[in-house]
Amino acid sequence: MARSEPTTRDRLAVDRLTAGYGASVAVRQVTLRVGPGEAVALLGRNGAGKSTTLMAIAGALRPMTGSVQIDGQAVAGLPSYRVARSGVSLVPQGRRIFATLSVRENLTLASGSGNLGEIYSLFPALGVRSAAAGSALSGGEQQMLAIGRALMARPTVLLLDEPSMGLAPQIVEEIFEIVRDLNNKENVSFLLAEQNTFQALKYAKYGYILENGRVVMDGEAKALRENEDVKEFYLGIAEGKRKSFRDVKHYKRRKRWLS
Repeated sequence: MARSEPTTRDRLAVDRLTAGYGASVAVRQVTLRVGPGEAVALLGRNGAGKSTTLMAIAGALRPMTGSVQIDGQAVAGLPSYRVARSGVSLVPQGRRIFATLSVRENLTLASGSGNLGEIYSLFPALGVRSAAAGSALSGGEQQMLAIGRALMARPTVLLLDEPSMGLAPQIVEEIFEIVRDLNNKENVSFLLAEQNTFQALKYAKYGYILENGRVVMDGEAKALRENEDVKEFYLGIAEGKRKSFRDVKHYKRRKRWLS
């Protein structure tokens, strides 16, 4: 069942969001919901509009039309610092840590009410390398630092943009396990933008698929994992057989995906 109507339980409610850059529209009429302590996946290929959606929610990009609510509070069009005060933190694609600052400085620069000890408990590697410069960290450690920095603000909604990008599978698993723990233990809600469809649907409860800036499908994560369209177009699997990237790339989408 599609989540289209807002409810009093919504931690994050996005309605008919349209956003872009200058006169160029990147996402159109996007509607999605994230409940308290829930992990929701925002899926799609590169250029589908995932990052634009997260930036518009976080206030880093002003929406053209539509609404964004955090716990019932309207935040669309507010500057990013005011959206952050409502409980939203964004971990941008590419991490964007301060390379010349130490791990500790990167975390404390974010200020907020977070506790360094709590961050180091979640990410022991950061505690060990507290005095190291950001540029000296591995890709996985930099991603942990980016997430830790966002958590210093004690958000109720964490927006993660491509957290698996460029990381080894073992590190990706570790990152996603931390996401799961924060869901279960801290009641933090996650909206997770990912090209790694299989990994995202493994940890998310619900998912939305973006294509050309529009939501073309949504549903429970289990149902999406088992959907033949999703398996063929995004996972490269059809009728129990894995397809090549070339086959997937030229897959002819059904008409309802293009509406």
